[in-house]
Amino acid sequence: MSKPTTSTTRELTLRVIVLGVVLSVVMGAANVYLGLKAGMTVSASIPAAVVGMLILRGMFRNGTILEANQIQTAASAGESLAAGIIFTMPALLLIGVWKQFDFVLTTLIAFAGGLLGILFMIPMRRVFVLGDNDELTYPEGVACAAVLEAGDSKDGPTGALGIIIGALIGGAFKALGGLVGLFKGSLEGAMAVGDRIFFLGSDISPALVAVGFIVRLNVAVLIFIGGAMAWLIGIPMLGGTEELLKDPLEGAWTLWSTQIRYVGVGAMVVGGIASIIKVREGLVQAVREIRKGGNRGAEVAETERDIPLPAIIGLSLLASGVVGAVYYMLTNSVPIAALTTVIMIIMSFFFTAVASYIVGLVGNSNSPVSGMTITAVLFTGALLLIFGFSGTEGMVATLGVAAIVCCAACTSGDVCNDLKTGHMVGASPFRQQIMQVVGVAVAALVMAPVLDLLHNNTPGGIGGKELAAPQAALFANLAKGFFGDETLPWDLVAVGAVVGVAMVILDLILEKKKAPFRAHVMPIAVGMYLPFGLAPPILIGGLIAHFVIGDAKEAEADEKAHKGVPFSSGIIAGESLMGVGLALLASWGVTKLDLGFPDLLKTIATSAAAVVTLALFYLLSRSGRGEHGR
Repeated sequence: MSKPTTSTTRELTLRVIVLGVVLSVVMGAANVYLGLKAGMTVSASIPAAVVGMLILRGMFRNGTILEANQIQTAASAGESLAAGIIFTMPALLLIGVWKQFDFVLTTLIAFAGGLLGILFMIPMRRVFVLGDNDELTYPEGVACAAVLEAGDSKDGPTGALGIIIGALIGGAFKALGGLVGLFKGSLEGAMAVGDRIFFLGSDISPALVAVGFIVRLNVAVLIFIGGAMAWLIGIPMLGGTEELLKDPLEGAWTLWSTQIRYVGVGAMVVGGIASIIKVREGLVQAVREIRKGGNRGAEVAETERDIPLPAIIGLSLLASGVVGAVYYMLTNSVPIAALTTVIMIIMSFFFTAVASYIVGLVGNSNSPVSGMTITAVLFTGALLLIFGFSGTEGMVATLGVAAIVCCAACTSGDVCNDLKTGHMVGASPFRQQIMQVVGVAVAALVMAPVLDLLHNNTPGGIGGKELAAPQAALFANLAKGFFGDETLPWDLVAVGAVVGVAMVILDLILEKKKAPFRAHVMPIAVGMYLPFGLAPPILIGGLIAHFVIGDAKEAEADEKAHKGVPFSSGIIAGESLMGVGLALLASWGVTKLDLGFPDLLKTIATSAAAVVTLALFYLLSRSGRGEHGR
């Protein structure tokens, strides 16, 4: 599938940089909202590739495939950095250290963490991207390359209309619910039977359906299983106190947030350790590649040239120095800053390899960065305790390490995915790496403003029901458990670890039997610590993807499923950007346009919204079928 190019083919041009920077900001802002709401982000590579090719071929009429590839490279950098930031930085606000997001510190953490992820991944390119490993299929990287090549054909970019329609639908749906207040965003209820609480509910969100379509049925089912284990089985098993039984719905949420979620933590730790064990050989190869000094020779083909090793070392030292300064500003302690900087460097390099490997296995959207970060939190917290650190300084230092590690892991996985796409279309790795740095630098500037905007102008703020920020809340509770007055329910963490081990064993059995369905730990654990309302629409999206694929063989199945990705991505972007827009309106004093709808009409409209969502499922299915569905 590799496309031959020449040295005269346009690649890194001024228009490309401008378009890439704009999309990096847009995709970054959209994924900040989606991540805070759903606890996960989706790759921006494919929609950015479609939009980039549409603009280059539609407006300029002379765009090249390499220019479009550079645009998606920058855009996906914004998306990956958003994931690293929203999974961790809100925890500083939730533990009470910050009242607002500090612009300087948030920007420095985002940029330094993202830069380290790029730099640490470069020496691993020959191992993970060019290495002879049939297991690393890069599903999203290959799909993005296919989209770029389709857009470079005489028929022009495909999927552009799907993105536009999807964005309009997603945005309109969010506006009708969040601005006009015509219907609720979720339907949920709970009842008490004896001393047991039984909960059932679902969000009404086209974006979550689209997420399910993108991650496909296997992952969607596992997320639903995790949610069912937590909400439908775990909560009734725990039972409720008299106080909780007075309001069963609120009691169910309390039991989940204070206890059940920690079962997911235990499962995630096991998943993170299992991931590390799986990539041990690739990590050793990466170290060997660094010792060789990379491609130092003068005669290196453009399609093989990386940022030179001396530059990598110099920039890595600079980024590490920035991180050390940030840690000092956070803790006002030289010993803590020095220790956490060393821990950060080691763990960032380690998890860069893990993230790169896993992206090759399951794609960027399914990479279990949360599990890696939880592992980093537990390891760092335990180490700081051993060295005698405690209190707020210990909490801040632990979360500071987690933030950098998470940004590095997210960005490195994205870099690996983009370099695979670039390799397949004949791009220059050196130029892609430069574009990644540009994308990270610009996206880092908008993280704090968008977070502040959403926190100050969304009902309940970050940590409330609409923007639950599940990972950040979890990391905040872990830090409090280590260094604060709170006591973590270690018995429930242990239960989760047992569940995780059982899933690992089951998955090994399924892998050995070459079963089409796998029992990956991370999606199950994610389902446990996400609100249950997210699981049903994600499951339905996965079922639609399965329906679209049908009995197709692997190659054709990927082709069919990826035809629906632009429409799905458009829905996600439309709803997410409208969420950010509504927060902006709220900051100007416009919260809701109260049109005086009677309660009966609101009830009917809420039911109708569910029907509309089902209709969108059908549209999504038709979009995914493309010409094969006729």
